[in-house]
Amino acid sequence: MKSSVVVAGAFALFALPQLALGYPLDAYEETGMLRLEAYRLAQTGKIRGRLLPPGAQRKSEDIQLRLIDRPDFEIPAPDAALSASIEALLDEGTDGYAIAVLDLTDPDNPRYAGHNAEQDQNPGSVGKLMVGLAWFQALADVYPDDTTARDALLYDTHHVADAFIRWDGHNVPLWKPGDREVVYRPIQEGDDGNLWTWLDWMMSSSSNAAASTVMSQLVLLSHFGAEYPVPPAAAAKFFAETPKSKLSSIYTKAIQSPLTRNGLDVTQLRQGSFFTSEGKARIPGTNSAATPLELLRYMVKMEKGKLVDPYSSLAIKRLIYLSEGRIRYAASPALRRAALFFKSGSLYSCKEESGFVCGKYKGNVRNYLNSVTMVETDEPGRKLQYIVVLLSNVLRKDSGQIHKKLATEIHILMERDHPPAAVSPDREPQLDDGSDEAEIQRVIDEINSGNFAATIDEIDSENSVTPIDEIDSENSVTPIDEIDSENSAAPIDEIDSENSAVPIDEIDSDEQPVSE
Repeated sequence: MKSSVVVAGAFALFALPQLALGYPLDAYEETGMLRLEAYRLAQTGKIRGRLLPPGAQRKSEDIQLRLIDRPDFEIPAPDAALSASIEALLDEGTDGYAIAVLDLTDPDNPRYAGHNAEQDQNPGSVGKLMVGLAWFQALADVYPDDTTARDALLYDTHHVADAFIRWDGHNVPLWKPGDREVVYRPIQEGDDGNLWTWLDWMMSSSSNAAASTVMSQLVLLSHFGAEYPVPPAAAAKFFAETPKSKLSSIYTKAIQSPLTRNGLDVTQLRQGSFFTSEGKARIPGTNSAATPLELLRYMVKMEKGKLVDPYSSLAIKRLIYLSEGRIRYAASPALRRAALFFKSGSLYSCKEESGFVCGKYKGNVRNYLNSVTMVETDEPGRKLQYIVVLLSNVLRKDSGQIHKKLATEIHILMERDHPPAAVSPDREPQLDDGSDEAEIQRVIDEINSGNFAATIDEIDSENSVTPIDEIDSENSVTPIDEIDSENSAAPIDEIDSENSAVPIDEIDSDEQPVSE
């Protein structure tokens, strides 16, 4: 296998996703993601960093494919009682919701509920799940029986950010050994990371620049096969001299055929185009779509080890493991103790309307907010596992709060339906069991150690190094009052107009500043 290491400048920058940090913190040696080491150090008080909630402290060995021994598992027919309970939680005007829920707590007796579950919507950044699948499929095609070679390529191959990153306002956290804090900014041309890092930037920071970079590398891997990675000059020549129609053909096959090959319906689930305007201009694509039911089938196949193979399925699950700040659906306080496997995306747009003020996640033309969440709890006497896919388009309301509220209500519903078994009163609380006693003791131990880097003010703010007005924006650096001004392919009032460069049904969330 070939491997090329490319470093920009005097040292390489490694990213530490700010809002939806994935992958367990003990996986630094396996992946080379330095941000994992940074957050491990933060948990021991050696550098400034956020104290992670109990659900974010799983070890690699704790993240497993829980349906791997059930290859014939299928989503059951709708459960009438669960369906009624879920529908009762939806606000008036339920046509604005499309939801699929699968309760796997008792895998011998799974329960499914759906409402408008086959209604499609632009997936936004949830489409990055399809990019991940395409990447691991292409990698397995080159090394079908050699996961060691796959590991080596992901770890050893570095890529320096190029023009495909234009344009993206999402921050990624940057850190290198010796730093006492993390720097947050968008990816810039010249930034370097290994392929694990680029995948992590894409999934966890939901960086569009990273997603388009991964997609460009997908095209190269699909075309060059075992010759990948090719030298940067050769890659640049290939993109410059290959006709757009040919590049589009390679890309479309690479991004969509894995869905069909893995038993998913491309008419119900697909990522059509790049996530940056430069990527779209260089390699034309199609439109994107997703339904709750097909996204649920994606997650079930992942749990069965059927997304490509068990190696790829586990890699994807670890990449979407949420181990830092939680937003939208994942922001529910009821989920604080749970391990979450999460991807979210949004797209909203507005027009002038008397008495209405446009705001984040409050569009009156489009107000898409999409969340895919797998919840796993390992509390004493109760181990919940369930998946919720929620696509909403509720106009004029704060969709972020709607998702958060539904997350709380659904979790309460699951806890009601699965009461805990009796636990011995003599049992000592464990750090990973999600108990209040264990978490309080952990904080006390860190404060008493004298190495605790966070101030008491930071404890109250969950140790955020990000201004509070950025925390719910999935790393957006564009203030709400500048949403028309920076990097937008079309002003907000032109998105639905004839002057729009991209039809509304082809705009991938997080490309436009109004989508996050």
